[in-house]
Amino acid sequence: MSIGIVAKIKVAEGKNAEFETVFAELAGATRKNEPGCNFYALHKSKKDPQLYVVLENYKDQAAVDAHMGSAHFQAGFKKMGACLAGAPEIEMLDGV
Repeated sequence: MSIGIVAKIKVAEGKNAEFETVFAELAGATRKNEPGCNFYALHKSKKDPQLYVVLENYKDQAAVDAHMGSAHFQAGFKKMGACLAGAPEIEMLDGV
């Protein structure tokens, strides 16, 4: 059964471009190095320019664990930290 993740991320004013650049690097590394990742994409709210939503889908829990433990995720998340206006809101979903 696949696992979906929806991550809502509020970015600090003036940090959008930096956040998007860091995310693009992370997304590229994720797609290149994680065969268990089916989908990994950033979206920006049309109502709130500081709100981003990451939609993710993984083959299984092992693929999620591999993503979270990867060097590129750890480095990217650390870089993103300087751009955030608060903790991300993460929702885990079971594929049906």
